[in-house]
Amino acid sequence: MRIVRQTALLAGAVTALTTCMSVFDVSLSSSVNGSGKNNIEREKSSSLASSQANIVRQVVLDGMADGHLKAVIVRVTVDGKEILTEAFGESMSGVKATTDMHFRNGAVAISYVSTLLLQLVDEKKVSLNDKVAKWLPHLPHSDRVTLGQLAQMTSGYADYVQNPAFVTAFYAQPFRTWTPEELISFGTSQPLLYTPGTNWNYSHTNYVLLGLALEKITGKPVKTLMQEKVLGPLGLTNTTDPESPFIPEPALHAFSSERRSFLKIPTNTPFYEESTYWNPSWTLTRGAIQTTNIYDLHDTAIAIGTGKLLSPESYQAMVSTNLRGKTTTLPGCNTCFPQSLGYTYGLGIVITGNWLIQNPLFGGYSAVAAYLPSEKIAIAIAVTYDQSAFDQNGDYKNAAEILFRRIGGKLAPHDPPPVKKQ
Repeated sequence: MRIVRQTALLAGAVTALTTCMSVFDVSLSSSVNGSGKNNIEREKSSSLASSQANIVRQVVLDGMADGHLKAVIVRVTVDGKEILTEAFGESMSGVKATTDMHFRNGAVAISYVSTLLLQLVDEKKVSLNDKVAKWLPHLPHSDRVTLGQLAQMTSGYADYVQNPAFVTAFYAQPFRTWTPEELISFGTSQPLLYTPGTNWNYSHTNYVLLGLALEKITGKPVKTLMQEKVLGPLGLTNTTDPESPFIPEPALHAFSSERRSFLKIPTNTPFYEESTYWNPSWTLTRGAIQTTNIYDLHDTAIAIGTGKLLSPESYQAMVSTNLRGKTTTLPGCNTCFPQSLGYTYGLGIVITGNWLIQNPLFGGYSAVAAYLPSEKIAIAIAVTYDQSAFDQNGDYKNAAEILFRRIGGKLAPHDPPPVKKQ
């Protein structure tokens, strides 16, 4: 019995060892195969990213040649993975553009201001339907206009940038500091363009007013609100309102010919001046007149594009396309036009196709912060211009937006941003 038992135990041990070896072989084989598959997937992903980087790079190079651009800084990611972050061209003659350079973000900050408003809605402190008169009672027509209408630019207030008196004053003194009250007076010196809520027009007046209302609602300056509720939570450490024309170093320098007509310079006379430190105080509400860099611009595209700081309800309100089919052109209003698939204004953001963007253009700078939620594609671009980019009147195109639409079309061929007629 003892011998039999030992034999049985030995047989069991051999069986167990054989089974263990077999399991180990299978496990090892699976591990090797799995590792191999992972390596293959990583190689494919790396190869795709490299291919996409080359595509983006070529789009930029072609765009620089076609658009006569001085510098382009671009950052593109897909689902958080970097495709390309690169600077092209020169900031100034002999000074290469770099990815750490700072520039003005203009209308990108509009999406921050609308986010502040929607956060207050989420906190039940205000409603989008609240009349502006509650906080700005002396403002003309404030008893007819709501906070939501300011944010969506359906208030009917005229754009002070379209006021000839303002244009003359600005071009005469581009370094002048403007107060919100001065800007508002240009925008409210004429009757409402239409009954509030019945049409749409791009109007800087709306967001200067909205900034003042936010300060009254909260008892805090917009700059403080911005840091506490937007820039700080998002970690945008390179985005700030310096409260002056200052741009932190290293600065991307800009040049412009847009004062040519105002200064009555003949078309055959070369004219191209530095506009880097033109005072941007006219562009937006105080506290939101900012500088940034390409990394923060990119991170903004994702944060705003995903509604990171908002409730689902407020995010849906921000990206709503409810204006499509409800707005028209209007005699005497250069910025009134039908909202369409190519351009629909939400609450502080533009919806073009399924992309969410902001696209500032002023003072020799243009930029784009863009996000496609379905593909998690983020595109950030900053542009400056060579002299030949300006026409005989000193006008120029938003080259950053042109580049964005080309890049977006390459990276998301099944969901490209609509191509605008040039």
